[in-house]
Amino acid sequence: MASHATGDGGIPPRDAGKRGLKRVMTLGGHYGTRNFTVKDLRDQKGKRVLVETLPFSPEEAAAAEEAGIDTMKVRFDPKAPQSAAEIRRAAPNTFMAFSVPLIAAATPAEAVRVGYDAMAIGADAIMCQWAPRFVEAAAEAGIPVQGHAGLVPRKSTWTGGLRAVGKTLDEAMQVYRDIKALENAGAYAVEVEVIPEELLREISKRTSLLTSSIGGGGGGDIQFLFADDILGNNPPPYPRHSKQYRNLYKMKQEMQRERVAGFKEFVEEARSGQFPKPEHVIKATGNLIEMFVATAEKEK
Repeated sequence: MASHATGDGGIPPRDAGKRGLKRVMTLGGHYGTRNFTVKDLRDQKGKRVLVETLPFSPEEAAAAEEAGIDTMKVRFDPKAPQSAAEIRRAAPNTFMAFSVPLIAAATPAEAVRVGYDAMAIGADAIMCQWAPRFVEAAAEAGIPVQGHAGLVPRKSTWTGGLRAVGKTLDEAMQVYRDIKALENAGAYAVEVEVIPEELLREISKRTSLLTSSIGGGGGGDIQFLFADDILGNNPPPYPRHSKQYRNLYKMKQEMQRERVAGFKEFVEEARSGQFPKPEHVIKATGNLIEMFVATAEKEK
């Protein structure tokens, strides 16, 4: 457990306020500092748009925190929590919602257990695709919950596959009802995926939940984009709603070509005798070798 003197990020209490950070104790019982609490986030609704990403590595998380990302989502596997824990440590001062697997809980009680497991390693909230009664159980247990509406990829068979949702009145009303059900269940936020921008704007006015938009345009309270998309980690095709601000995929290809070239040069020099050269080897001094040969011959 972190000490009372400093947060998980090693920031003394006297300096936390200067940096705009709040001192907190997590549900898991750890002291730390955060840029936002749930209350702070909810207080921002209607005042300004927050920015959110989902990093896939500690390096991405640290870079996002340094760049001023407001909140992060982190994929959490209850069977292998180390990855999420490392990302938590890499960005200790940023509000994080751990995204828990849909199939990790088959009952409300299991939902609470999974939520507690996430909170125990530093999550500030959980993000889930669970039904409202699972959300209600977790929220009642004191776990801040972000739900998921619109295109919910793992439930996309119900909405016709991986496509935009909410383009008809029936679908639009269903998205709205789903969000209100999450609100009534005690969630604090909802990720809304790939619905018309104007629809999300109107829904955001009609719910107390923070709406995190991914593919919902500028209609939400939070603008969310995966780190993979922001950094251009992967080759095209790219999702229509995404934008690549860097092209790390190209850089990784160039690095791979450099790796291959380096290995080829090593193979060629080793086989031709060009490596190692005198500066790469250790030379015996004095008469060590003569003494060694003479001694070894006696032991034959």
